[in-house]
Amino acid sequence: MEPEIKIVNVVVSTQIGTDIDLEYAADILDNAEYEPEQFPGLVCRLSDPKVALLIFRSGKLNCTGAKCKEDAVIAINKITKELKEAGMDLIDNPEVNVQNMVATTELGMEPNLDDISTLECTEYEPEQFPGLVYRLSDPKVVVLIFGSGKVVITGLKVIEDAYRAYEKISKTLKELEEELY
Repeated sequence: MEPEIKIVNVVVSTQIGTDIDLEYAADILDNAEYEPEQFPGLVCRLSDPKVALLIFRSGKLNCTGAKCKEDAVIAINKITKELKEAGMDLIDNPEVNVQNMVATTELGMEPNLDDISTLECTEYEPEQFPGLVYRLSDPKVVVLIFGSGKVVITGLKVIEDAYRAYEKISKTLKELEEELY
């Protein structure tokens, strides 16, 4: 049975220009905060799509909180259009790269995390964090497994890797269960 995997966060990066005047940009953009003594970038929050954009003086831009790459691209285009209309010289159609995606799903059971923690590439310290950390090498992702059966997969570049990771984990857990019981 195909698991229901939901992307909950997509982080992308791009280069929108060079030597951006962040004070000027903060004045132009709604919902923008620029406090260089606290953080070196300008933070701009949009409500549609609901994302946060981090713009740096170097022209690098990170977008976080998107549910898909397309939403991030829409947000980046919205902001660059506003800045260009205010006279800033920016790159047209900058290349947008996915840095990380986070997905969630369910195992459909309540796993015994103590049993799973005997596997290689796992860390489980319930006093510090309630989930078991399972690092896969192929696909290269980190899977968090919780006692409720909830699973968070992070480090994704493409959605297909979430399905591959889920398949691997499911197969490994079935094998472990057969071994133990």
